[in-house]
Parts: sequence; C-alpha cells; structure tokens
Amino acid sequence: MTFQIMTDSTSDLSQYYLKKNHIEILGMTVTVGNQTYETIGEEALDNSTLLTAIKKGATVHTSQINSGQFLEVFKKYALAEEELLYLAFSSGLSGTYQSALIAQNMILEEFPNAKITVIDTLAAASGEGFIVEEVVKLRDAGKSLTETLKVLADIIPRLQSRFMVDDLNHLARGGRIPKAVALVGTMANIKPLLDVDPAGKLRQVTKVRGKKKAINQMLEKTLEEMDTAYPRLVISYSGTDEVAQEIKKQAMQKNGISDVDVRPLSPTIVTHTGDGTIAIFSISRQSRE
Repeated sequence: MTFQIMTDSTSDLSQYYLKKNHIEILGMTVTVGNQTYETIGEEALDNSTLLTAIKKGATVHTSQINSGQFLEVFKKYALAEEELLYLAFSSGLSGTYQSALIAQNMILEEFPNAKITVIDTLAAASGEGFIVEEVVKLRDAGKSLTETLKVLADIIPRLQSRFMVDDLNHLARGGRIPKAVALVGTMANIKPLLDVDPAGKLRQVTKVRGKKKAINQMLEKTLEEMDTAYPRLVISYSGTDEVAQEIKKQAMQKNGISDVDVRPLSPTIVTHTGDGTIAIFSISRQSRE
C-alpha cells in the first residue's frame, strides 16, 4: 500500500469492507437512555435495537470521537513512519474533524516529520463512505497520497447527498436542521427534501407532497446531474430496505448506470434521522451550490 486510509463509523461501510481493504476506523458512541453503545466491533449497536428504542420514546444521542482517541492512532503511524490519510465526517455536522486536527497538531509537535493528513469530506453517511471507496481505488491503483489529494480536491465539492427523512423532528432535536423545517415535515404528507451544502451542513432544498413523488424527484435530479465518469450510486436507508431496493431497480434501468449499492445507514446517523430515511449519493458534473 502507498498509504494507510482511516475513517470513522459514520461512513456506513461494513466491517467486511473495512477489514478487506485494511482501513483503520474509529467509532462514535450512541447513548440510548442510560446505556452507551459502541458503533464498531463485535459489541456494536445494531439498527434494530436502536430503532426499537426510538419508537418506544427512549432519549438517544451521539458522542463525537475525541482528540485522545485520534492521538493514540496517529502516534502509532508516526512511530512507524507510515503515511496516514484520515477522511473525516463533515465538520458542518460534528466536531470530530476539529478533534482530529487538534490531535494532528499535537503529533506534529512531537514528530515534526510525521505524515498525518486530515481531510474534511464535508459529507455524511454513505457520502463519506463514497469518498473512502474512491480513495481505496486510487490507493490500490498505486496512486501516491499527493495524487490522491488532487482527486479529492476535485470530487469532494461535487459529491451530491440527497435525503428524505420521514420524521424531521429527530434532526431538529439534534440541531441539524431548524425547527421550522421540521414543523413543515409534520404537515399532511409534505416531504421536505434535504441535501448537504458546500459547507457540509444539511439544508432544505424543496418540499414535495407524497413520499413516492419525493423519492422519484431525488432520483431524477441525481441522474440528471451525475458525472458519467463516476457511473455509480449509493442508496442508504433506515428501517427496511424495500424502498431502497426499488430505487436501485429504477436506477439500473437507466443508461449509463453500471453500479448501484444499497446499504443501511449507520446507527450514528440513524440516531438523528429515525426510521424511514432514504438517501442517494453520487458525483455530479458540477460543484454543490
């Protein structure tokens, strides 16, 4: 390998994929009621347990990865004199990126020649995972870290993340969207569509009446703007995968789409979205506006 890749548990990547591709990972924690769960490893919280607790009215919240956790991992690679690239959850949604920068600065004070690179993906969930997967392809093709960073500078601003959340009150409670936007979502069958803006924050794009119409609009917009040099989509969901699989079926019938992955959202993300969330990720021709 030309360099080591690291990410966090919000990226929706499976343990199998992470292990197969030698990716270092740190996990946020999720607190359900009075019990705190890990989001990686054999004892990781699963979505079924989490969603059941949410439906029963349990109080849930997440905790970001702290600087001490980053410091421990970064030091390991500094001592080994290995290049490490950490791809972080959006700084617009969490303080995890800032924690990583603090740890990076501490390492560089002790090991001035350490090669620890921290990149803000400005993405969430499988959008972050999408970026990680592209980096894996580059690394495995023998690209250097410098070459990889040039590609990241190009594709990160063009990563499109579109969300439809059944119950926006979860996002409002966590401060991810304004309460006024959540209020609209409680009106009769009105589905606000969200995306991730250039600063990596969630924003409302439009409002659509009806879930089916909202999903169709998300898919149509994605396909309309997609860069054919990256002919793949990632569809994420919370709860059951029936809707996500139907979107995949529709997408695969379109010309130019050769790869559509369906995967569950991570518990860290589901804590803030609840059940019934659908998200579509792609690389578009132009940067987010």
